[in-house]
Amino acid sequence: MADEPLVLGIETSCDETGVGIVRGHTLLADAIASSVDEHARFGGVVPEVASRAHLEAMVPTIDRALKEAGVSAKDLDGIAVTAGPGLAGALLVGVSAAKAYAYALGKPLYGVNHLASHICVDQLEHGALPEPTMALLVSGGHSSLLLSTDITSDVRPMGATIDDAAGEAFDKIARVLNLGFPGGPVIDRYAKEGDPKAIAFPRGLTGPRDAAYDFSFSGLKTAVARWIEAKRAAGEEVPVRDVAASFQEAVVDVLTRKAVRACKDQGVDHLMIGGGVAANSRLRVLAQERCEAAGIRLRVPRPKLCTDNGAMVAALGAEMVARNRAASDWDLSADSSLPVTDPHVPGHGHAQGHGQGHDHVHEVSKENLYS
Repeated sequence: MADEPLVLGIETSCDETGVGIVRGHTLLADAIASSVDEHARFGGVVPEVASRAHLEAMVPTIDRALKEAGVSAKDLDGIAVTAGPGLAGALLVGVSAAKAYAYALGKPLYGVNHLASHICVDQLEHGALPEPTMALLVSGGHSSLLLSTDITSDVRPMGATIDDAAGEAFDKIARVLNLGFPGGPVIDRYAKEGDPKAIAFPRGLTGPRDAAYDFSFSGLKTAVARWIEAKRAAGEEVPVRDVAASFQEAVVDVLTRKAVRACKDQGVDHLMIGGGVAANSRLRVLAQERCEAAGIRLRVPRPKLCTDNGAMVAALGAEMVARNRAASDWDLSADSSLPVTDPHVPGHGHAQGHGQGHDHVHEVSKENLYS
């Protein structure tokens, strides 16, 4: 185990300051500082508030992760950071911190992709990812179907949302129901006491001529909101639990149906589900039922690893080191729209996997400058 790469990962794409430390596929520390409470009164994430929260939390969270892992910063084999996609200002805080630590320690720097990290985190729970793996990523910002044949170099988009992401829809319906923010956990909780068949809400993009792997939740969100408004206009009480259950069922029905179809069409026998919405209990149950019926093995990390965290970034960074991928240059920049087809951002002119991964470290003193 000592021969496996020891990597620290920094995640600041949204409102979570996450710092994780892994050795190979083993999680040693997963420290998180969340600013979600600061955004709750606005009903959504405020980028400037998130950026300032990351600035305040960064150093203490890194120190906490090192202490939790029982390792010294000088023992690290590399530092990985989310370079995108995400909120530009928030990403910049993480990238700047990662550069500073990597430079001071004389360690290679790896700018990695947020979405690829969500896939790679499953290695910390269930071991090495099968190749290929189909991944369904569902969160506040993303609803995507991705096919990965090599998590460090080959991630292909199969389908994505054309409007609202699933997590956004959860937040908006929770707001209409006056359930607060974030919406995912609270709707999941209310739905457990409701009837998922009580209201027939629409399933977007499921017609015979619709894109097979794309998602749309805007129409569903509007249909639910209008149904609630009609009830209130008529002076009737809104059955919150039934609405929550019926809405949730419409979302997870479409997600799991399309994911299983993609696996069958592409001849892939493994489905991985990640992202914040993967913590949804009904999504997990329905996905398991449909995967078993189709002969597909389902992999879903525990809920804490599904939401944004530094462990997922460290996991992908460790894979980069293990496969000798090229490190990033010091001019690495945050890219708020970094495509998923770029699992990481290698240095200029470096071919992946040709033994050049640590070249830029030679420009830095090997002494431990970190105190």
